[in-house]
Amino acid sequence: MQNNKSLYIDTEALSTLALVQAGLIKPIDKLMNKKEAKSVDANKLYKGVPFPFSFLLAPTGKKNLIVLKNIQKGEVIDLINEDKKVGYIRVDETFKIDTNKRLRNIYGTSDQSHPGVKKTTTRLGEIAVCGEYKVDYPLIEDSKKRIKDMIKKTNAKFVSSLMLTGNPFNRAHERVIRQAITDSDLLVIFLRKPFTDDILRYDIRYEALNRFIDNFIPKSKVIIIPFESTYVFSGNNEIILEALLAKNYGCNQLVIGKNHGGLGLHYDQNRLSSIFDHCKTIDINIKTIDEYVYCDTCNTLVSTQTCPHGQHHHVHYHSESIMGLINSGLVPPPILVRKEVSASILSALFPERFKNLQELHYSLVPGSGLIETKSEEQFYLKLIELYQTSSLT
Repeated sequence: MQNNKSLYIDTEALSTLALVQAGLIKPIDKLMNKKEAKSVDANKLYKGVPFPFSFLLAPTGKKNLIVLKNIQKGEVIDLINEDKKVGYIRVDETFKIDTNKRLRNIYGTSDQSHPGVKKTTTRLGEIAVCGEYKVDYPLIEDSKKRIKDMIKKTNAKFVSSLMLTGNPFNRAHERVIRQAITDSDLLVIFLRKPFTDDILRYDIRYEALNRFIDNFIPKSKVIIIPFESTYVFSGNNEIILEALLAKNYGCNQLVIGKNHGGLGLHYDQNRLSSIFDHCKTIDINIKTIDEYVYCDTCNTLVSTQTCPHGQHHHVHYHSESIMGLINSGLVPPPILVRKEVSASILSALFPERFKNLQELHYSLVPGSGLIETKSEEQFYLKLIELYQTSSLT
């Protein structure tokens, strides 16, 4: 039995290879050779469709470098992830790449103070390999099947999509979701699942979002899909990649907020243009939604474009500020975060926080009179209701 040479790839590379293999970033359907990579990096097009940078596999590491320098065309190389064979590549070509230029193509800069640049630098090698490959990564195929089954089950004719981080999930996110489903048969929420440490763990964000959908949205209208936002979806061009991904998953529309970091309004040859100019050949509708704030005069959630009152009347849904409250163990005001969501997040972040939880529960909150064990999440829900009581004020 022949022992193949091996290349070691991280899970982020594996996930990206699987996306392409599954046809989810079409027209990209393979690793690019030197000629194709040079053309895409120069023209930002692949097969007539916008694509911001070449699709390459250039793994870092001393072992990988030795293998890449010595492999020949036609060799079959095993792909190893976390000490397990996850696929193979039949080598067609290897070629050197300019790592600084590649970083600039992805992020618009090669400055190491940029967090994306710094992270990608640690995992970017100097030699790329191309050729036919196959990888095994069940998450991607499972997501495809779930969306396809949901579309069939609901007989959805018009499917919208939304890329959501939810750090943390707040009332503005709720409004965007409600608006997105008003003109859609089905909304696919791609919940970001990055490969680096996030403000809130994925499972906590998933449960918080699920609390809202289970209790306040028709279940036949929404499906949550994990979205592993690899390096491909970084930098100034993420909307292009998100549009391609959503389209290839079967969605007809991508919904984004006007404060999306990748929107990138800019002047180009004396005219105002945007990233949308580069998405015209992608067969998907892109719908923008205004930023929402809470107005203390309107006494409700409003669009910044329609509220007549000044900014000094507005409460902004600033994720870092809301997380500052949560990380301090404080319950965010319900106008910022729904009580069911706050209770879900706080109980997950601070398990076994209270020494005498049952005593606190029966001493501080009204109940049914029955003696039963209460969870921390139930305690938070009742505590928030007390905070909202105003008969003595």
